[in-house]
Amino acid sequence: MKKEEKEKLRIDKYLWAIRLFKTRTLAAAACDTSKVKLAGNNVKAAKTVAIGDEYEVKTEEKKWVVKVTGLLHNRVAYSEAINYYMDLTPAAETDSLQFQSASFHTGKRPSKIGRPTKKQRRERNEFFGEEEE
Repeated sequence: MKKEEKEKLRIDKYLWAIRLFKTRTLAAAACDTSKVKLAGNNVKAAKTVAIGDEYEVKTEEKKWVVKVTGLLHNRVAYSEAINYYMDLTPAAETDSLQFQSASFHTGKRPSKIGRPTKKQRRERNEFFGEEEE
């Protein structure tokens, strides 16, 4: 009986274990907000995963299409986790993601490069139309 219980795996736990979501809570929330679909139908967090299922998953970074190739009950290293699913995401989705990340600029300075010099601060203030303090 213990072996049968081990074979059942919830979708939220699976998505967390294969590292699509940072926490299991985020994976469950994605299921509750219709961001996880099986054959076009919304999936609840308690849905049992079966080998061969194809899920459409929307994360903050990108839209995934994954096929379950093995059941993973515990979170493991990324190099190990990729053996438990097949990424079927269309190439167009991946290309658009790379384009967006390359062209997106928030105006924030990269971390760990120190404070701006007086000249850099003046240029920034001039660009944003801010007054000198």
